[in-house]
Amino acid sequence: MSYLSIAIKYPQHVIGKALGCLMLSATLFACSAQTDRIPEPIHDYCAEIPTANNKTLSHYLTPVTKKMRNQTGVYVLEQGIEAMLSRAWLTEHAEHTIDVQYFIFSTDNIGLIATDYLVKAAERGVKVRVLVDDIMVEASGDELLTLAAHKNIDIKIYNPMANIGKNIIDKVVNLTTNFHQLNQRMHNKTFTVDGKVTITGGRNVADEYFGYDHQFNFRDRDVLLIGGITNKVQSSFEQFWQSKLSIDVKDLVKNSKPKGYQPDYTPLHQYACNPENFVASVRAKINNMPIAIEEIQKQQQLQWLDKVEYISDAPGKNNANKFLAGSGIATEKLIELINTAKKSVVIQTPYLITTKQTRTILRNLIEKGVDIKILTNSLASNDNLEAFSGYQRDRKALLNTGVEVFEFKPDAQIRQKIMSEVMHKQLTKAPIFGLHAKSMVIDDHTTVIGTYNVDPRSANLNTENFVIIPSKKITREVKQGMLEEMQPENAWRITLDWNPDAEEGFMKRMKVKLRRIVPKSIL
Repeated sequence: MSYLSIAIKYPQHVIGKALGCLMLSATLFACSAQTDRIPEPIHDYCAEIPTANNKTLSHYLTPVTKKMRNQTGVYVLEQGIEAMLSRAWLTEHAEHTIDVQYFIFSTDNIGLIATDYLVKAAERGVKVRVLVDDIMVEASGDELLTLAAHKNIDIKIYNPMANIGKNIIDKVVNLTTNFHQLNQRMHNKTFTVDGKVTITGGRNVADEYFGYDHQFNFRDRDVLLIGGITNKVQSSFEQFWQSKLSIDVKDLVKNSKPKGYQPDYTPLHQYACNPENFVASVRAKINNMPIAIEEIQKQQQLQWLDKVEYISDAPGKNNANKFLAGSGIATEKLIELINTAKKSVVIQTPYLITTKQTRTILRNLIEKGVDIKILTNSLASNDNLEAFSGYQRDRKALLNTGVEVFEFKPDAQIRQKIMSEVMHKQLTKAPIFGLHAKSMVIDDHTTVIGTYNVDPRSANLNTENFVIIPSKKITREVKQGMLEEMQPENAWRITLDWNPDAEEGFMKRMKVKLRRIVPKSIL
């Protein structure tokens, strides 16, 4: 039996492939569904799993109910394991609703287990809504309909012009007649439970975002929000869910199921219960989350703040009056925010493709005495050769503004702190690490965590979201970590005379050069 198969992971990862799907009609054949099947269970692993306690999320939130009305609880999820445990525990204790919005929701091990958690929540009566961007969905209609057949699960596909429910003729027509809308993707990432707790940030749902891939993992960052601004996140999700660009999978795919069909999720449940797929030590940590939460509160790592802001682009981002351009709410807010800097700006962005406007903003700040440091991926740590090609073209122009640029090492020592302990035990050779965190710190008092890359696609095409956190304590801690990742053991400092491109082989460097035919406006 097959299940949700959204965005199978790739060694060169996904955005490069998405770009290919957007650009070349021949490549569109490669964007059609693949099948990821779960074998029928030969053993009842679920019978061996202890029953979790039946306390709901509202029970655990009771002590902070009053704070939640006017303040937002903020906790930065730096480690992949805590980001994964938090999502699992919240799903397990959801009482009413779970709303999931992602660019990528994979069917690797993490993705299948996450799907199992959502299905189990639905089986308890929780209403589950999943909204995923179309361009990276690699699912058969039957797989999606199997999940959507549950009365408590609804699945919508954002801007389905190139994949779900489209034949090759539809794809070519959309590619040639509506290239602007085809390029408008939903890059937002939110996970909201009962309208009370949200996780948002850089992570998609796949092994590599949580330190579980055997070959390539990401250094990433999320933020957990309790109460307060969470209602804005929920409102934004509703805006996307109700948008004409978000189409119910049942309206996209012809239903071949017989009338009265009831899906059997037993193989999925057994897969997730199998200790080879979901080790007992990780499951125990999920069950012990209340203890971890108490410790976080004792150490005052959970900050209650008055003026947290949530910023999200609107569905569609902009109209086609400016082809492949037009800016958006997120872009304008970031420009406004960075222009308030008086002393320093520290940025992490996996993809760094600057325009003349971007460089003018940075140069003006530097001329005012603002120190600016940016960490991005090196060629050796980059999963997206198209994006690196765009960065490479203007790297010297960026350095000429006076910005300090650092490139992440594929064997950065910091990976030892962020890789899961399970992977430490299983692997004799550590996987490559790339940067995926999208964060900015301004003047030691404001932190921005979200989905926004410093590139034209985030500026003009993809919808993006981020959280603005006005906290000196959180900013101090996030900045300390960002600066640590710029140290020589973790990154190379780039100059006008030197960069580490030669650390990679000839073929990879040639592939980057060949991608110069791709316009920077869609990178």
